[in-house]
Amino acid sequence: MSTGHWGAGEPTYPQRIDALRKVKNEHTEIKVRLYGHFDTDDHGYIPWTEPIPFEVVPNHPSGGSYGIAGVGENFRRWLEAHPLYINPMSSLAGAWVRKGIPGLGGWKPEDRPAHLAPLHARYNIYAPGIGSANHLGPDLSIGLRLGWGGLLAKIRRFRELNRPVDPSFYDGEEQLVLGVQSWIGRHAALARRMAAAEPVPALADNLRAMAEANEWLVEGAPRTLREACQFLAWFQCVDRMWGLGGAMGQLDELLRPFYEADLAAGREDDESAVWHLASLFFNDPHYSQIGGQAPDGHDLTSPMSYLVLEAMHRLRTPSNISLRVYEGMDRSLLRRAVDYMCEDGTGVAFACSGGLDAGFSRNGYPIGLARMRAKVGCNWTALPGIEYCLQDVTRVCLVTPLLLALDDLLGDSAAPRTTRADTLWARYATHLGISIDAVKEGKDIHMQRQADNWPEIVLNLFCHGPIERGVDASAGGVDIVDLAMDGIGLATAADSFAAIEQRVVEEGRLTWEELGEHLRAGLADEHVRLMLSSVPRYGAGGTRADKWAERIAALWTGLVRDTPTANGYPCVPGLFSHGGTNQYGKRVGATPNGRRAGEPLSHSADPDPGFLPGGSLAVTAKANAVASVQPRWGNTTPLQIELDRKLVRSLGGVEAIEALILAHDRQGGTLIKRSAVGGQLSAVSFQPSAGRDQRSVVSRPSSILAR
Repeated sequence: MSTGHWGAGEPTYPQRIDALRKVKNEHTEIKVRLYGHFDTDDHGYIPWTEPIPFEVVPNHPSGGSYGIAGVGENFRRWLEAHPLYINPMSSLAGAWVRKGIPGLGGWKPEDRPAHLAPLHARYNIYAPGIGSANHLGPDLSIGLRLGWGGLLAKIRRFRELNRPVDPSFYDGEEQLVLGVQSWIGRHAALARRMAAAEPVPALADNLRAMAEANEWLVEGAPRTLREACQFLAWFQCVDRMWGLGGAMGQLDELLRPFYEADLAAGREDDESAVWHLASLFFNDPHYSQIGGQAPDGHDLTSPMSYLVLEAMHRLRTPSNISLRVYEGMDRSLLRRAVDYMCEDGTGVAFACSGGLDAGFSRNGYPIGLARMRAKVGCNWTALPGIEYCLQDVTRVCLVTPLLLALDDLLGDSAAPRTTRADTLWARYATHLGISIDAVKEGKDIHMQRQADNWPEIVLNLFCHGPIERGVDASAGGVDIVDLAMDGIGLATAADSFAAIEQRVVEEGRLTWEELGEHLRAGLADEHVRLMLSSVPRYGAGGTRADKWAERIAALWTGLVRDTPTANGYPCVPGLFSHGGTNQYGKRVGATPNGRRAGEPLSHSADPDPGFLPGGSLAVTAKANAVASVQPRWGNTTPLQIELDRKLVRSLGGVEAIEALILAHDRQGGTLIKRSAVGGQLSAVSFQPSAGRDQRSVVSRPSSILAR
């Protein structure tokens, strides 16, 4: 690589970030070619097709390894075999190469609750949350304060203090940290070798600085912004390997002290700080939060908050950062976020304190504690290091119980043919209650067996309690347990009730029996299908479907929240579908709202597309609808909006977007997610690990899979 790639001089920080973006985009293209279309986050793993010399050492007849001791031993072995990755345009070393560790994760066959499978199948519950890992929020200030060496010392100190009869918990955690330290050290050595061979002085200097930072981080706690970002990069690589974790917490506050110290010492300026942040986002788009309030209510906005936005803007790839919105927030930070969103076609999500904080406080917690929660997933928030919430892993279908209730009603010739509480609604409530009870039973089983199967071996290190107690976070290691459930298909169910009420009960356009026949036939009669689908829908404002949506949401909320599991764990309701609308819809027959069999269900709590005739004021109407069905217990029910950025700009609509965001917060909304609308490539070293050919693989991204 010659200086000619950057004109007269060596690569500037903006040019390095541009190069990272090109590599990231090329990696994504390779993944699509390798794996086809996939509906998931754009995880930061590097495409890698060569064999990795690793086979799990089993501790179970099934051939798997379960429990923390076996997991820790094998996790260390995996890291010792894992390829090494360094991009000289980044300030940070390391990357992960695949989803999951072969042979690790999951439950022993005998621990799986097979007796619940028939109920899950009947009620279309394919994500009951049983056995889900890594859905709690870490407190990464623990790691930034201690470093990997300090974490290892902490494990050994509490093992000695507690002297457990069975030391397997501490053994497993120790093995993991030793594996991480070895992996970091080998990257430091690779950076040294690459620096010696690098002809471009600026890149050689970067590689030497990278080596020095990682040599220190093997044992030491971060001292600088670069070292803090590098520590977080190592964390998120390991976190992603284990259960696809995705959380860093309040990123601007975590990094602010390092930035301020570097600035005062003259080690960094804003341009270099943005480069370090962009390098972190290139490493992986972990979920993080900026802005919001401290427990005492003061605003957390700082120069680091703006630098995070700037790094996202420069890199222009999904970074999964959320801006915490509240009444009285720093409006200039909101304006900067909206400006960049309109300019880039991507940007932050907006976590609304108006609904999140008040909702969490309803569970009996002080408002100051609620303010500490950070967005740590695509739709959810958690207290850093003290809350086991198991969010975003449980989906309960709100539509299948309606079809079962309708079948029951049609099969009972003596039943009154109405939608009132004594007929269809009562049967719907019964079926929805059965499905929720089945999920709650599964939650108890999860809490009893998770630690013995798929422990929280990574996040235990960054929580308050597990290491001190010698207990996994999923088994009592943290103080707060509240188990989340999300409902899916609200608009489909609400519009279906409205269509039955109008077309069958009030107008008599169809009899109940005729409706049942048309549904069993998949709504093949297009005239009938259009008649059902043309009923005024949820979200249009003041419709019967709006009332049904509120009624269904209230029923769902009460069934989930009013009673704990049999073992006493409280459950927290939300309405969120993630990417499950297609998968759930494939298993659901035709529905009375005119939806054909197998078509997707409605998304989260959003109205279905086309809900407002003519589309005028659709965004505001959608926001009002989603606000009206919030469960209001601290779990999110997101509002998904799609805005054409050119249209927004041409209409001078930035102020309108700000007003929408703040209004939704005042309405008790919890989250606003926005869909995206519409240099030189760096040399890369990706090196096989011990036991393999030790020659560096230096290639352009187009040939990154080549040996």
